[in-house]
Amino acid sequence: MPELPEVEALGEFLTDHLVGQEIARMLPVAVSVLKTYDPPVTALEGRTVTAVARHGKFLDIAAGGLHLVVHLARAGWLQWRDQLPDGLPRPGKGPLALRVALVDGQGFDLTEAGTHKGLAVYVVHRPGEVPGIARLGPDPLAADFGRDDLAALLSGERRRLKSALRDQSLIAGIGNAYSDEILHAARMSPFKPVARLTDDEITTLYQAMRDTLTAAVTRSHGLAAGQLKAEKKIGLRVHGRTGQPCPVCGDTIREVSFSDSSLQYCPTCQTGGEPLADRRMSRLLK
Repeated sequence: MPELPEVEALGEFLTDHLVGQEIARMLPVAVSVLKTYDPPVTALEGRTVTAVARHGKFLDIAAGGLHLVVHLARAGWLQWRDQLPDGLPRPGKGPLALRVALVDGQGFDLTEAGTHKGLAVYVVHRPGEVPGIARLGPDPLAADFGRDDLAALLSGERRRLKSALRDQSLIAGIGNAYSDEILHAARMSPFKPVARLTDDEITTLYQAMRDTLTAAVTRSHGLAAGQLKAEKKIGLRVHGRTGQPCPVCGDTIREVSFSDSSLQYCPTCQTGGEPLADRRMSRLLK
């Protein structure tokens, strides 16, 4: 799933390639991807792109008083094309969901792999009209988001750290991968109750969050859209690396599986050497 660093980099890429360009055609292939109908998606045709922004994990393309807002969800992606193919795209079982064609022949495709469809496209007058944006928490890389702001957000929380970090209404932009990376950098268990964090641990968590996300954004800076997935994978230290050695201590990275996701962690760095209970795997082994 694209998270804050990848969406930030996509926004930079699109700023360079879209701003000042006129939209010629909006070609939805999978109608289910459109979450709004008024204004219609075709209302963007003939309008010039004026800005590209990011709100959490949402992309916001402003054009002539309207906003094309995209949430890539778990398996969505944006593919830039210097020259779009001739003819109209045909609905079918392929990954293409929406094509945006520019007057000069360039454009981009929004695609989504797999059978679970979560890719969402909105056309609105204001980004705040999108429900997911309206309920976003603060951006963790915002200049005015400090350590005390994080402490205030976590005050009264009764969840575990992993769940809290992934809650977009609490903090915007962090998903499954970077929550694993942040907790590894902070040397904290994903199952640690938020309510048990000390003042020093909140400071450590804040610094790990800022450092991890800033480093990921820096690595992605200047990359083309097609290079971002590979860069994200290369930069991850624990997420998606089950069975591999921890780059810090050399211990074996472990995994806890859930019904629709998994987390990865280092026992030595994060849990005092003790593996976390993986109830799903335990049931499978019985």
